Amino acid sequence: MTDAEFEAALARAELIHNETVIDAAIERMGTEITQAMRGMRPHYVCVLTGGLILAGKLAPRIDLDLDFDYLHATRYRGAITGAWLELKAKPRHLFEGRDVLLVDDILDEGKTLAALVEMAATGGAKSVRIAVLARKLHDRCVPGLRADFIGLEVPDRYVFGYGMDMHERGRNLKGIYAV
Repeated sequence: MTDAEFEAALARAELIHNETVIDAAIERMGTEITQAMRGMRPHYVCVLTGGLILAGKLAPRIDLDLDFDYLHATRYRGAITGAWLELKAKPRHLFEGRDVLLVDDILDEGKTLAALVEMAATGGAKSVRIAVLARKLHDRCVPGLRADFIGLEVPDRYVFGYGMDMHERGRNLKGIYAV
């Protein structure tokens, strides 16, 4: 996507959630996670690349000792539809016996997150929870998969900003936009 194409898409996009709304949602998520996981030392796993901004903003709002980790999983590779899951970087630590908290940008159809939950469970995780900034409103999600902590809901449209991308562009926008 060229600069001009991205700028044109951004100009016609609708701002769904602004930075103030997003910050309040992240603050609420931090409180919810703190309450739900009290007494645990969560294995806090950022799902790159989309989860990077949420993970960085959310961690200081969780009043627990976190064990930080990351993994890089992708199905999109810049496209608008997902293909097979590629694990570009594995977590640094084993999941065995840990309370895992996967932190990602969005729960859309859930195929990536479902695979990561299965990977953690197979790896012996004591528990696996999911925190996402946004949940897309539709009925196409993997059966039985749900996020435990959700910041905001977004319409069933192409969304980008605040970690989510449009052809690898716009992840660092201060709002969530839809086209």
